[in-house]
Amino acid sequence: MIRLKKSPADVAVTFALDEQAAPGPVSVVGDFNGWTPGTHTLKKRSNGTRSVVVKLPVGEQVRFRYLADGGVWLDDPQAHAHDEQGSLLHL
Repeated sequence: MIRLKKSPADVAVTFALDEQAAPGPVSVVGDFNGWTPGTHTLKKRSNGTRSVVVKLPVGEQVRFRYLADGGVWLDDPQAHAHDEQGSLLHL
């Protein structure tokens, strides 16, 4: 699940997954963080999801994927587009 909250300076993007989507730790990785696992790790929430908020520049296109424990890659079905390299958001 993705939520976008725009301000004049940036977009607060909430990346979220159900706890059951993948066991163990999950990071959102993408061109905005050099595809580095652990930089933006999803945290457990009381509503049964895991999420993290990342502030990104307005007007950008970002590519991302979720990386779960054991090297399991997940794409977000709510992304604006998908291709062989992952999910895309148009901010």
